[in-house]
Amino acid sequence: MRNNLTKELAVCGFNAVSALGSVHPKTINRLFLREDRLPAFTPICKQLAQRKRPYKICDNEELERICKSKHHQGVVAMIEEPQIPAVHREDLAIWAGEGKTGLVLHDLGNAHNLGAIVRSAAFFEAHFIVLSGTSPDALVSTSAYRVAEGGMEHVAFRHVQDTLGFLKAASKFLIIIGTDLRARQRIQDLDTIIQDRMQALKASGAKLRGVLRPSIVLVVGNEETGLPKEVKDLCSVLVRIPGTGVLESLNVAQATTLFLHALYQG
Repeated sequence: MRNNLTKELAVCGFNAVSALGSVHPKTINRLFLREDRLPAFTPICKQLAQRKRPYKICDNEELERICKSKHHQGVVAMIEEPQIPAVHREDLAIWAGEGKTGLVLHDLGNAHNLGAIVRSAAFFEAHFIVLSGTSPDALVSTSAYRVAEGGMEHVAFRHVQDTLGFLKAASKFLIIIGTDLRARQRIQDLDTIIQDRMQALKASGAKLRGVLRPSIVLVVGNEETGLPKEVKDLCSVLVRIPGTGVLESLNVAQATTLFLHALYQG
């Protein structure tokens, strides 16, 4: 829930607010919690008091009004409305130099899916998520924070309006893996694919010489339509998750989790 008057976003859920208080405590402007949650959040309350910021003991009804959700789990933090910075060339160089793994979410349309993807990204040590589209800030919502279960504090967000332009620039630095239901290569082939692509990238220029771990970006499409052809054409390789064929595909968050697990193991 966004408060348009104060330009704040409500973050609710025990794990989401706990992670916020642990990793980015100064982003919390106000805290509302049930009395039984006070022992767990006493350190955050003390920090707020030191910063002369308020916290308040509330019942469930008031908490629900504040965050517009029944799933508050007894605690709601108000933070400044997140602003997602654009990707810069320097980001690509840093990700490549440090061997980071990340995601491009092309035209993702569901905040719950974003939250689930962020949770998996944090669990499997993906470091950045690039949101493409015209209104990425809308996806970073109360629901996304709650579903991510604290993962939002461990992933760097960037945005691009032009996925094609980003992938063209990223191809000079990163291995770009696209997801496609009808790809010839499978998720089991990722290790060999990455080794081959890393050698090709190293041979293409000096930017990656000396890098021990490849930097990989996984490109995931819209839940309904997948990746458009022009995006797939810019990927280094396309990979699919083979199944029984009873259903055409997995949910985008489920599929992304399987890919992230495979990349993490590799």
